Amino acid sequence: MKYFLIAGEASGDLHGANLMKALKEKDPQATFRYLGGDRMEEAAPGRIIHYREMAYMGYWEVLMHLRTISRNMRKCKEALLDFSPDVVILIDYPGFNLRMAEFAHTKGFRVFYYISPKLWAWKQYRVKQIKAFVDRMFIILPFEKDFYRRFGIETEYLGNPVIDEVALRKKNLLHRHDFLAMLDLPDKPVVALLPGSRKQELQHNLPVMLEMAREYTDHHFVIAGAPAFTEKEYAPFLEGTDVKVVFNSTYHLLHAARAALVTSGTATLETALMEVPQVVMYRMNNLSYHVGKHFVNVEYISLVNLILGREAVKELIQYEVNPQRVKEELEKILRDTPERRKMMDDYRELQEIMGAPGVSQRVAQSMFESLKG
Repeated sequence: MKYFLIAGEASGDLHGANLMKALKEKDPQATFRYLGGDRMEEAAPGRIIHYREMAYMGYWEVLMHLRTISRNMRKCKEALLDFSPDVVILIDYPGFNLRMAEFAHTKGFRVFYYISPKLWAWKQYRVKQIKAFVDRMFIILPFEKDFYRRFGIETEYLGNPVIDEVALRKKNLLHRHDFLAMLDLPDKPVVALLPGSRKQELQHNLPVMLEMAREYTDHHFVIAGAPAFTEKEYAPFLEGTDVKVVFNSTYHLLHAARAALVTSGTATLETALMEVPQVVMYRMNNLSYHVGKHFVNVEYISLVNLILGREAVKELIQYEVNPQRVKEELEKILRDTPERRKMMDDYRELQEIMGAPGVSQRVAQSMFESLKG
Protein backbone atom coordinates (compact mmCIF):
# COMPACT_ATOMS: atom_id res chain seq x y z
CA MET A 1 0.00 0.00 0.00
CA LYS A 2 0.97 3.64 -0.38
CA TYR A 3 1.31 5.87 2.70
CA PHE A 4 1.52 9.68 2.74
CA LEU A 5 2.75 11.10 6.06
CA ILE A 6 3.12 14.68 7.32
CA ALA A 7 5.31 15.52 10.33
CA GLY A 8 6.24 19.15 10.97
CA GLU A 9 8.79 18.95 13.78
CA ALA A 10 11.48 16.80 15.39
CA SER A 11 9.24 14.68 17.63
CA GLY A 12 6.87 13.98 14.74
CA ASP A 13 9.85 12.97 12.60
CA LEU A 14 10.95 10.48 15.27
CA HIS A 15 7.53 8.92 15.77
CA GLY A 16 6.78 9.00 12.06
CA ALA A 17 10.00 7.08 11.38
CA ASN A 18 9.16 4.41 13.95
CA LEU A 19 5.64 4.08 12.52
CA MET A 20 7.05 3.72 9.00
CA LYS A 21 9.39 0.95 10.14
CA ALA A 22 6.50 -0.86 11.81
CA LEU A 23 4.29 -0.43 8.73
CA LYS A 24 7.02 -1.97 6.56
CA GLU A 25 7.04 -5.01 8.85
CA LYS A 26 3.27 -5.41 8.45
CA ASP A 27 3.20 -4.45 4.78
CA PRO A 28 6.36 -5.45 2.84
CA GLN A 29 4.97 -3.69 -0.25
CA ALA A 30 4.67 -0.34 1.54
CA THR A 31 5.84 2.79 -0.28
CA PHE A 32 6.00 6.24 1.26
CA ARG A 33 5.88 9.93 0.51
CA TYR A 34 6.23 12.32 3.42
CA LEU A 35 6.98 15.70 4.85
CA GLY A 36 9.46 14.97 7.63
CA GLY A 37 13.08 14.87 8.66
CA ASP A 38 16.24 12.81 8.70
CA ARG A 39 14.80 9.98 10.78
CA MET A 40 11.96 9.37 8.39
CA GLU A 41 14.42 9.46 5.52
CA GLU A 42 16.46 6.77 7.27
CA ALA A 43 13.30 4.66 7.53
CA ALA A 44 12.41 4.91 3.82
CA PRO A 45 12.95 7.15 0.77
CA GLY A 46 10.27 9.59 -0.34
CA ARG A 47 10.78 12.90 1.44
CA ILE A 48 9.14 15.93 -0.18
CA ILE A 49 9.93 18.74 2.32
CA HIS A 50 12.17 18.72 5.41
CA TYR A 51 10.34 19.76 8.57
CA ARG A 52 12.94 22.44 9.35
CA GLU A 53 11.39 24.42 6.47
CA MET A 54 8.02 24.19 8.27
CA ALA A 55 8.73 24.56 12.01
CA TYR A 56 7.29 27.99 12.79
CA MET A 57 5.68 28.68 16.15
CA GLY A 58 3.70 31.58 17.61
CA TYR A 59 1.52 34.16 15.89
CA TRP A 60 4.34 36.50 14.93
CA GLU A 61 6.60 33.81 13.49
CA VAL A 62 3.74 32.36 11.42
CA LEU A 63 2.84 35.81 10.05
CA MET A 64 6.45 36.43 9.10
CA HIS A 65 6.61 33.18 7.10
CA LEU A 66 3.17 33.03 5.49
CA ARG A 67 4.64 32.94 1.99
CA THR A 68 6.82 29.93 2.82
CA ILE A 69 3.94 28.16 4.54
CA SER A 70 1.67 28.71 1.51
CA ARG A 71 4.38 27.41 -0.83
CA ASN A 72 4.80 24.29 1.31
CA MET A 73 1.05 23.74 1.30
CA ARG A 74 0.87 23.89 -2.49
CA LYS A 75 3.82 21.56 -2.85
CA CYS A 76 2.27 19.09 -0.41
CA LYS A 77 -1.09 19.08 -2.20
CA GLU A 78 0.57 18.51 -5.57
CA ALA A 79 2.64 15.62 -4.18
CA LEU A 80 -0.44 14.07 -2.57
CA LEU A 81 -2.42 14.09 -5.79
CA ASP A 82 0.53 12.80 -7.77
CA PHE A 83 1.19 9.93 -5.32
CA SER A 84 -2.49 9.03 -4.82
CA PRO A 85 -1.96 7.12 -1.54
CA ASP A 86 -4.16 4.57 0.19
CA VAL A 87 -4.06 6.69 3.31
CA VAL A 88 -2.85 10.08 4.55
CA ILE A 89 -1.33 9.87 8.04
CA LEU A 90 -1.11 13.21 9.85
CA ILE A 91 1.25 13.54 12.82
CA ASP A 92 0.39 16.38 15.24
CA TYR A 93 1.30 19.79 13.65
CA PRO A 94 -2.34 20.97 13.50
CA GLY A 95 -2.09 24.35 11.76
CA PHE A 96 -0.84 22.66 8.60
CA ASN A 97 -2.24 19.18 9.01
CA LEU A 98 -5.87 20.07 9.62
CA ARG A 99 -5.93 21.99 6.35
CA MET A 100 -4.39 19.00 4.64
CA ALA A 101 -6.99 16.76 6.29
CA GLU A 102 -9.77 18.77 4.65
CA PHE A 103 -8.02 18.73 1.28
CA ALA A 104 -7.31 14.99 1.40
CA HIS A 105 -10.87 14.20 2.54
CA THR A 106 -12.48 16.23 -0.23
CA LYS A 107 -10.26 14.43 -2.77
CA GLY A 108 -11.49 11.06 -1.51
CA PHE A 109 -8.43 9.87 0.44
CA ARG A 110 -8.66 8.11 3.79
CA VAL A 111 -7.24 10.23 6.61
CA PHE A 112 -5.71 8.89 9.83
CA TYR A 113 -4.47 11.21 12.56
CA TYR A 114 -1.61 9.87 14.68
CA ILE A 115 -0.69 11.96 17.75
CA SER A 116 -3.58 14.31 18.34
CA PRO A 117 -3.22 18.08 18.24
CA LYS A 118 -3.47 19.48 21.76
CA LEU A 119 -7.03 20.63 21.28
CA TRP A 120 -7.76 20.09 24.96
CA ALA A 121 -5.29 22.93 25.60
CA TRP A 122 -6.44 25.49 23.04
CA LYS A 123 -8.35 26.01 19.79
CA GLN A 124 -10.96 23.47 20.87
CA TYR A 125 -13.12 24.51 17.90
CA ARG A 126 -10.78 22.46 15.69
CA VAL A 127 -12.54 19.34 16.99
CA LYS A 128 -15.15 20.02 14.29
CA GLN A 129 -12.46 19.58 11.63
CA ILE A 130 -11.33 16.31 13.20
CA LYS A 131 -14.90 15.02 13.19
CA ALA A 132 -15.53 16.11 9.61
CA PHE A 133 -12.31 15.14 7.87
CA VAL A 134 -10.50 12.42 9.88
CA ASP A 135 -11.49 8.77 9.52
CA ARG A 136 -9.54 7.38 12.47
CA MET A 137 -7.87 9.09 15.43
CA PHE A 138 -4.90 7.45 17.19
CA ILE A 139 -4.19 9.26 20.47
CA ILE A 140 -1.08 8.97 22.64
CA LEU A 141 -2.26 10.48 25.94
CA PRO A 142 -4.77 8.51 28.06
CA PHE A 143 -6.89 11.51 29.05
CA GLU A 144 -7.53 12.43 25.40
CA LYS A 145 -10.02 9.58 25.05
CA ASP A 146 -12.51 11.23 27.39
CA PHE A 147 -11.93 14.62 25.78
CA TYR A 148 -12.83 13.41 22.29
CA ARG A 149 -15.73 11.29 23.52
CA ARG A 150 -17.41 14.50 24.74
CA PHE A 151 -17.68 15.49 21.07
CA GLY A 152 -18.87 12.12 19.84
CA ILE A 153 -15.48 11.07 18.44
CA GLU A 154 -14.18 7.59 19.21
CA THR A 155 -10.41 7.30 19.41
CA GLU A 156 -7.86 4.54 19.81
CA TYR A 157 -5.25 4.65 22.57
CA LEU A 158 -2.50 2.06 22.08
CA GLY A 159 0.17 3.77 24.17
CA ASN A 160 2.66 6.58 23.69
CA PRO A 161 5.49 6.06 21.17
CA VAL A 162 8.00 7.76 23.47
CA ILE A 163 7.87 4.53 25.49
CA ASP A 164 9.27 2.63 22.51
CA GLU A 165 12.11 5.04 21.94
CA VAL A 166 13.16 5.09 25.59
CA ALA A 167 13.00 1.30 25.89
CA LEU A 168 15.10 0.90 22.75
CA ARG A 169 17.73 3.44 23.79
CA LYS A 170 18.05 2.06 27.31
CA LYS A 171 19.49 -1.15 25.87
CA ASN A 172 22.71 0.51 24.71
CA LEU A 173 23.46 3.42 26.99
CA LEU A 174 26.99 4.60 27.65
CA HIS A 175 28.20 4.47 31.21
CA ARG A 176 28.50 7.95 32.70
CA HIS A 177 32.31 7.76 32.79
CA ASP A 178 32.42 6.65 29.14
CA PHE A 179 30.13 9.53 28.17
CA LEU A 180 32.40 12.04 29.93
CA ALA A 181 35.45 10.46 28.30
CA MET A 182 33.78 10.76 24.88
CA LEU A 183 33.48 14.51 25.46
CA ASP A 184 36.96 14.73 27.03
CA LEU A 185 35.46 16.03 30.28
CA PRO A 186 36.75 15.48 33.83
CA ASP A 187 34.58 13.68 36.39
CA LYS A 188 31.99 16.19 37.56
CA PRO A 189 28.18 15.97 37.82
CA VAL A 190 26.32 16.65 34.58
CA VAL A 191 23.28 18.86 33.98
CA ALA A 192 21.52 18.19 30.67
CA LEU A 193 20.13 21.13 28.71
CA LEU A 194 17.27 20.39 26.30
CA PRO A 195 16.40 23.80 24.84
CA GLY A 196 14.04 22.66 22.09
CA SER A 197 14.09 21.97 18.37
CA ARG A 198 13.00 25.36 17.00
CA LYS A 199 15.19 28.41 16.51
CA GLN A 200 12.74 30.54 18.48
CA GLU A 201 13.02 28.16 21.43
CA LEU A 202 16.80 28.47 21.41
CA GLN A 203 16.59 32.24 21.27
CA HIS A 204 14.24 32.58 24.22
CA ASN A 205 15.26 29.69 26.51
CA LEU A 206 18.89 28.73 25.96
CA PRO A 207 20.48 31.97 27.27
CA VAL A 208 18.88 31.50 30.68
CA MET A 209 19.92 27.84 30.75
CA LEU A 210 23.49 28.89 30.03
CA GLU A 211 23.44 31.31 32.97
CA MET A 212 23.27 28.24 35.19
CA ALA A 213 26.60 27.03 33.78
CA ARG A 214 28.16 30.20 35.17
CA GLU A 215 26.46 29.66 38.53
CA TYR A 216 27.42 25.98 38.89
CA THR A 217 31.05 25.77 37.87
CA ASP A 218 31.35 22.46 39.73
CA HIS A 219 29.01 20.85 37.18
CA HIS A 220 29.24 20.14 33.46
CA PHE A 221 26.40 21.61 31.42
CA VAL A 222 25.84 19.77 28.12
CA ILE A 223 23.30 20.63 25.41
CA ALA A 224 21.33 17.94 23.59
CA GLY A 225 21.63 19.13 19.99
CA ALA A 226 18.38 19.05 18.02
CA PRO A 227 18.44 16.91 14.84
CA ALA A 228 17.59 19.84 12.56
CA PHE A 229 20.47 21.99 13.88
CA THR A 230 24.24 22.01 13.50
CA GLU A 231 27.00 23.55 15.62
CA LYS A 232 26.50 26.91 13.92
CA GLU A 233 23.00 27.36 15.38
CA TYR A 234 24.39 27.02 18.90
CA ALA A 235 27.70 28.84 18.43
CA PRO A 236 26.39 32.41 18.97
CA PHE A 237 25.00 31.42 22.38
CA LEU A 238 28.11 29.56 23.57
CA GLU A 239 30.73 32.29 23.25
CA GLY A 240 32.58 32.66 26.54
CA THR A 241 31.33 29.33 27.95
CA ASP A 242 32.75 25.82 28.09
CA VAL A 243 29.33 24.24 27.47
CA LYS A 244 29.40 21.43 24.92
CA VAL A 245 26.76 20.33 22.41
CA VAL A 246 26.23 16.65 21.60
CA PHE A 247 24.20 15.39 18.65
CA ASN A 248 22.40 12.04 18.37
CA SER A 249 23.24 11.37 22.04
CA THR A 250 20.29 12.73 24.00
CA TYR A 251 19.65 9.48 25.85
CA HIS A 252 23.35 8.99 26.65
CA LEU A 253 23.33 12.54 28.02
CA LEU A 254 20.21 11.98 30.12
CA HIS A 255 21.62 8.71 31.46
CA ALA A 256 24.73 10.58 32.61
CA ALA A 257 22.87 13.59 34.00
CA ARG A 258 22.15 14.43 37.61
CA ALA A 259 19.38 16.82 36.55
CA ALA A 260 18.00 18.55 33.46
CA LEU A 261 16.61 21.89 32.30
CA VAL A 262 14.00 21.14 29.66
CA THR A 263 11.99 23.28 27.27
CA SER A 264 8.40 22.09 27.41
CA GLY A 265 7.46 19.42 24.88
CA THR A 266 7.99 15.72 24.31
CA ALA A 267 11.42 16.09 25.92
CA THR A 268 9.78 16.50 29.34
CA LEU A 269 8.27 13.03 29.00
CA GLU A 270 11.51 11.50 27.69
CA THR A 271 13.43 13.01 30.60
CA ALA A 272 10.93 11.61 33.11
CA LEU A 273 10.99 8.12 31.57
CA MET A 274 14.80 8.28 31.76
CA GLU A 275 14.33 9.06 35.48
CA VAL A 276 16.17 12.38 35.45
CA PRO A 277 14.84 15.14 37.77
CA GLN A 278 13.99 18.24 35.74
CA VAL A 279 12.89 21.83 35.73
CA VAL A 280 10.57 22.62 32.82
CA MET A 281 10.88 26.11 31.36
CA TYR A 282 9.21 27.79 28.43
CA ARG A 283 9.55 31.30 27.11
CA MET A 284 8.44 32.65 23.74
CA ASN A 285 8.08 35.93 21.87
CA ASN A 286 6.22 38.32 24.21
CA LEU A 287 3.55 39.11 21.63
CA SER A 288 2.84 35.42 21.04
CA TYR A 289 2.70 34.83 24.79
CA HIS A 290 0.28 37.66 25.58
CA VAL A 291 -2.02 36.73 22.71
CA GLY A 292 -1.82 32.99 23.30
CA LYS A 293 -2.39 32.98 27.07
CA HIS A 294 -5.99 34.10 26.54
CA PHE A 295 -6.73 30.95 24.56
CA VAL A 296 -4.83 28.28 26.49
CA ASN A 297 -7.05 26.43 28.95
CA VAL A 298 -4.83 23.88 30.66
CA GLU A 299 -3.37 23.94 34.13
CA TYR A 300 0.04 22.57 33.09
CA ILE A 301 2.35 22.78 30.08
CA SER A 302 4.49 19.66 30.57
CA LEU A 303 3.29 16.22 29.53
CA VAL A 304 4.48 14.78 32.83
CA ASN A 305 2.14 16.98 34.85
CA LEU A 306 -0.72 16.68 32.37
CA ILE A 307 -0.66 12.87 32.50
CA LEU A 308 -0.33 12.72 36.28
CA GLY A 309 -2.87 15.51 36.80
CA ARG A 310 -0.68 17.38 39.29
CA GLU A 311 2.57 19.34 39.43
CA ALA A 312 5.17 16.59 39.66
CA VAL A 313 7.84 18.69 37.92
CA LYS A 314 8.25 22.43 38.37
CA GLU A 315 7.14 24.58 35.44
CA LEU A 316 8.53 28.06 34.84
CA ILE A 317 6.70 30.04 32.17
CA GLN A 318 7.61 33.27 30.33
CA TYR A 319 8.73 35.90 32.87
CA GLU A 320 9.57 33.23 35.44
CA VAL A 321 12.23 32.02 33.02
CA ASN A 322 14.99 34.10 34.60
CA PRO A 323 18.29 33.12 36.24
CA GLN A 324 17.09 33.61 39.81
CA ARG A 325 13.99 31.42 39.52
CA VAL A 326 15.71 28.74 37.46
CA LYS A 327 18.54 28.52 40.01
CA GLU A 328 16.05 28.25 42.89
CA GLU A 329 14.31 25.29 41.30
CA LEU A 330 17.46 23.60 39.99
CA GLU A 331 18.97 23.72 43.46
CA LYS A 332 16.05 21.69 44.81
CA ILE A 333 16.74 18.72 42.54
CA LEU A 334 20.54 18.69 42.30
CA ARG A 335 20.95 17.51 45.89
CA ASP A 336 19.40 14.57 47.72
CA THR A 337 16.35 16.55 48.80
CA PRO A 338 12.73 15.68 49.59
CA GLU A 339 11.75 17.41 46.33
CA ARG A 340 14.07 15.19 44.33
CA ARG A 341 12.87 11.99 46.03
CA LYS A 342 9.23 12.97 45.53
CA MET A 343 9.85 13.60 41.83
CA MET A 344 11.42 10.16 41.42
CA ASP A 345 8.37 8.56 43.09
CA ASP A 346 6.10 10.44 40.70
CA TYR A 347 8.16 9.19 37.75
CA ARG A 348 7.54 5.59 38.81
CA GLU A 349 3.79 6.24 38.88
CA LEU A 350 4.05 7.84 35.43
CA GLN A 351 5.74 4.76 33.99
CA GLU A 352 2.94 2.54 35.30
CA ILE A 353 0.33 4.75 33.63
CA MET A 354 2.19 4.86 30.30
CA GLY A 355 2.31 1.08 29.93
CA ALA A 356 4.48 -1.31 27.93
CA PRO A 357 6.64 -0.78 24.81
CA GLY A 358 5.50 -1.90 21.34
CA VAL A 359 3.31 1.12 20.64
CA SER A 360 4.45 1.74 17.05
CA GLN A 361 3.86 -1.91 16.19
CA ARG A 362 0.37 -1.87 17.70
CA VAL A 363 -0.59 1.31 15.83
CA ALA A 364 0.82 -0.01 12.55
CA GLN A 365 -1.08 -3.26 12.97
CA SER A 366 -4.35 -1.43 13.62
CA MET A 367 -3.83 0.89 10.65
CA PHE A 368 -2.91 -1.92 8.29
CA GLU A 369 -5.88 -4.08 9.29
CA SER A 370 -8.22 -1.11 8.85
CA LEU A 371 -6.85 -0.39 5.37
CA LYS A 372 -7.11 -4.04 4.34
CA GLY A 373 -10.69 -4.15 5.56
